[in-house]
Amino acid sequence: MNNPFLLRIDWLSFFLYLILVSFGISNIYSTGFTEESLSLFEWTTPAGKQFWIFIFSLVLFPFVIFINSNFFEHLAYVFYGLSILSLVGLFLFGQKISGATSWYLIGGFSLQPSEFAKITTALFLTARLSSIQMDFKKRQELFKLFLVIGVPLLLVLLQPDAGSALVFIALFFVLFREGLDMRIFYLALALVIVFILTLLFQPLNFSIALAVLFLLVFRFLKKSNSKVKKTPFLLVFVTLVFFSLSVNFIFNNVFEQRHRDRFNVVLGLETDTRGIGYNINQSKIAIGSGGFSGKGFLNGTQTKGGFVPAQHTDYIFTTIGEEWGFIGSSGLIILFTVLILRILYRAEKHTQPFPRIFSYCFASMLFIHFFVNIGMTLGLVPTVGIPLPFISYGGTNLLAFSLMLFVYLNLDANRLS
Repeated sequence: MNNPFLLRIDWLSFFLYLILVSFGISNIYSTGFTEESLSLFEWTTPAGKQFWIFIFSLVLFPFVIFINSNFFEHLAYVFYGLSILSLVGLFLFGQKISGATSWYLIGGFSLQPSEFAKITTALFLTARLSSIQMDFKKRQELFKLFLVIGVPLLLVLLQPDAGSALVFIALFFVLFREGLDMRIFYLALALVIVFILTLLFQPLNFSIALAVLFLLVFRFLKKSNSKVKKTPFLLVFVTLVFFSLSVNFIFNNVFEQRHRDRFNVVLGLETDTRGIGYNINQSKIAIGSGGFSGKGFLNGTQTKGGFVPAQHTDYIFTTIGEEWGFIGSSGLIILFTVLILRILYRAEKHTQPFPRIFSYCFASMLFIHFFVNIGMTLGLVPTVGIPLPFISYGGTNLLAFSLMLFVYLNLDANRLS
């Protein structure tokens, strides 16, 4: 490797990618393993399909890594436009699978355009942010950025695919890194907390508690001669109270029944191990049965018994927990954490905005997938259809995230010192 360009490639991230995908294929194979199982390389099996999509991704690697990095910036607008058209086309030509019109079926192949929309939206948002001197105080510019994220988010939500729509929200984290007022983030976080606490304690009870807390904080600020402006503080309090009083209406009229059920199960407001809570309950049983070191590869009794639905896709982590135990599960979490932190670390070394912003987009999307998927299998967050990148079965998801990684590697290797 005497080529200077090859020396600049982030081979650690690429190596982590190879480990994660290989480990994922192994566990997909395990979920469908029987004594009569076909070869790992058989296209008719989920593991076989995942393997060949992986090979195809590796074939694309040199093409993406050696292309001029300006290509991604100059054509970001075109890619984004095509992805929006593909999402709109689903409502005319898409196929409904598991209640969502998210797929095109073409010659025996299934294609989920929302996965590619993630990378095209990240590229377009990056191009917009890096091509202008962004002043986040200008509402018109801020509105345009919100539209870039909001249009694909809304189209995916209408399919309906809440899991994929959630991933687009991760791109708002990038805006905060680039200068968006952090008070917006704190307010959004406060609204989420208020939403959950209101469901747990009922609107009237929580509003009274919130009022008491406000009076105590306000009195403390007054005594300490704090420079905190009292009018904005009061507006925030009123906003939170009104939001709390509207939570029940939102929960009962905006959320679908299946979403309400999942929230109730996660928050402990409802116990239903045979109905809506079946997946989470079986997931916990499978992961817990693995103990410290696991039952061994291909030896998971919960996996072999088919007790956990969608175990080779959204619930693949249950197979890892059962067969590889705490050691394997922790190892996987460490690998993802290292990869995400590595991307963020390299991002901060860029002097040019485009590669830095795209790296943050990629890391944010990767984190949301990783956090929500594993949190879902552990019963920490409501169940949504969101795969674990590089691990879960899904050819479109694997190809899209592979391309996203390769683009990151390209931009990183072309970093200007």
